Amino acid sequence: MFVMLMKAKGLLVACLCLVIIGCEKPSHQDVHDFIAESKRRQPGKVKALPIYAPYKPYLYNAARLRSPFEPPALVEKKILAAKSNVTPDLDRQKQRLENFEFTSLSMVGSIEKDGILWALIRDPDGSIERVRQGYYLGKNHGRITGLTTQSIDVVEIVPNGLDGWLERPNVITIKERQ
Repeated sequence: MFVMLMKAKGLLVACLCLVIIGCEKPSHQDVHDFIAESKRRQPGKVKALPIYAPYKPYLYNAARLRSPFEPPALVEKKILAAKSNVTPDLDRQKQRLENFEFTSLSMVGSIEKDGILWALIRDPDGSIERVRQGYYLGKNHGRITGLTTQSIDVVEIVPNGLDGWLERPNVITIKERQ
């Protein structure tokens, strides 16, 4: 019991010492010195803001101009002169590779079987299909017109914008492994 009483007294003395130290007047002399030093220094200089020319509004008057959705007169004459009788065969049954965009198809190789050259085409799904001259691919009625071991020549039939059709040549070249 005596030991417990001594421990309690020691704890009480330690708490009183902490209270007395905590009651000491705080000294912030370092902060006061820093403020005094800052006040003694010369203030910095700020660059003057640049002077900008006043804004002049632009008056856009397009009422007398042609509509941007109509072709210019010269282009319209050329298009009318270039109208052709090209039309896609909409009655034929579509082949599987016509469900994909032309740019998403890639040539990955070629094979020759019984004297006929076949090209290997990879679609976006990762499937590989073999095609030959006369087959169709791409969403623009693209027909294969020529075939080599390195490339496929395709003629697409695309709308010309004036209720007609135009033939557009295109090529798929073999993709090298990277």
